[in-house]
Amino acid sequence: MPHDTPLIATIVAGLGIAFILGAIANRLRLPPLAGYLIAGVLVGPHTPGFVADQNLAPELAEIGVILLMFGVGLHFSLKDLLSVRAIAVPGALVQILAATLMGAGLAWMMDWPLRSGLVFGLALSVASTVVLLRALQERRLVATEQGRIAVGWLIVEDLAMVLALVILPAIASVIGGQSTIAPDPLAARFGLGIWGVLGLTLVKVAAFVALMLIIGRRVIPWILHYIAHTGSRELFRLAVLSIALGVAFGAAKLFGVSLALGAFFAGMILSESQLSHRAAEESLPLRDAFAVLFFVSVGMLFDPASIIEDPLPVMATVFIIVAGKSVAAFVIVRLFGHSRETALTIAASLAQIGEFSFILAELGGKLNLLPDQGRDLILAGAILSILLNPLFFAAIDWLKPKTEAQEEGAAAAPAAQPAEKQAKTPVVQATSQTGHTILVGFGRVGSLTGRQLQAAGEPLLVIEDADKSLTALKEAGIEVIVGNGARQDVLQAANIAEARRLIIAIPNAFEAGQIVMQAKAANPEIDIIARAHFDAEVDHLAGLGVGTIIMGEHEIARAIVEKVTGTRPLT
Repeated sequence: MPHDTPLIATIVAGLGIAFILGAIANRLRLPPLAGYLIAGVLVGPHTPGFVADQNLAPELAEIGVILLMFGVGLHFSLKDLLSVRAIAVPGALVQILAATLMGAGLAWMMDWPLRSGLVFGLALSVASTVVLLRALQERRLVATEQGRIAVGWLIVEDLAMVLALVILPAIASVIGGQSTIAPDPLAARFGLGIWGVLGLTLVKVAAFVALMLIIGRRVIPWILHYIAHTGSRELFRLAVLSIALGVAFGAAKLFGVSLALGAFFAGMILSESQLSHRAAEESLPLRDAFAVLFFVSVGMLFDPASIIEDPLPVMATVFIIVAGKSVAAFVIVRLFGHSRETALTIAASLAQIGEFSFILAELGGKLNLLPDQGRDLILAGAILSILLNPLFFAAIDWLKPKTEAQEEGAAAAPAAQPAEKQAKTPVVQATSQTGHTILVGFGRVGSLTGRQLQAAGEPLLVIEDADKSLTALKEAGIEVIVGNGARQDVLQAANIAEARRLIIAIPNAFEAGQIVMQAKAANPEIDIIARAHFDAEVDHLAGLGVGTIIMGEHEIARAIVEKVTGTRPLT
């Protein structure tokens, strides 16, 4: 009996081909993201063979965006967002203006009308949530000052795009577009103009934020705490997903707020609960799976022939995204007094476009504000900029030692710059300790370990880059090297060559393996202790030379047996 299952076919083909090409890309030392995008091209309508359902794929991808933004909210409190408002709000607005003008200028050169140029420029001005967060998470930058600025900047961009999506239909009727989209019922009922629609949108967004802060702050944590006390992991996971998807959907339908922004606020409210870490862990698998579908759906929209048919406009579009926006962001961040490293990180984070750009392109086409060529250029610019984005972060890693050396040199010359500016120049000091213990990571496991070692009088140094942990370390009076433990210069500053012991308390086995290789190269005799979650991770770390590997399940079982029998088991 034949079955018509476009949803299943789309998920199976999208994830299956993305897995194969992602694994090949990883084998070739390329970002798996490149494989996901190519997978989308292969299952899209512009290449021969199987064609996935183009209506279902974007909706599946939207779920990934919702879950990803919910996860970001879990690690990004309202206090963090307000702490970067001084640079995120003006910086994002000025960068949007600059990118819009550059896009409009390119449109003018192609003889497009002004309305098309403005929509085209807006689409080029907003970065992809998924791409930016993936890049920050891979480098453990989300909890740092650089990460907070980048995410705050992105939230301001999203708010601006929410306003643009709401007022574009009203503008279309004034500047010559032909809207095929039903206007806002309230705006249509009362005959509101552009400013009326804008004011109504601001009221709706304010009402949603107020509802989340006043009611959501009490109701959402209460629900999860109640479910947690039932002892059912299945119900807890379902509650997390229901809250993330339900709040996002309700925000979009009732308040006109984007799905992504609604999910972000739900996560941000939940972050104040003690269950935020568990909620993040439970939503992680689905978050990753649907994020892959997002990239596949982007690839499905792309016609490779457009690169050959319009090479110069494509190159100009990519230049605006990866160079024009980046330069504007770099200049803005530097004008606000931040370091070159921070400015470079923000510039690289924003040197791509994504989901909001696609939504704007689709809406612009429906409103007759954007020609088909504009949509193709936006898609080509998105895919190429996403593929190029990892290269920008690699360039930052290459430039970082040089910029640090320049800033250290500038700091060493008091007469060359004012004292106030010297104070803003970060200088990493190498430790003078020898025969000490180096602890990488001061999270939940690392902080417990570190405080016990400190109490025992063990010579201790911690490597950490999360601001919250740095504050705790300062209060505890523990020496710290700020940075990523996988970097050779950070380990050198921690004097790994003369350390007695290295404890790796971070949960990422892949990054832990990189740290082990760097440490063994500098100090072959060092005693290394690491943590693992699975047997495969144990084998991986043991193969790299880790002497002691602690696995949670094994230690729990060992403690139970010791309690029952009175003797400690051998393994």
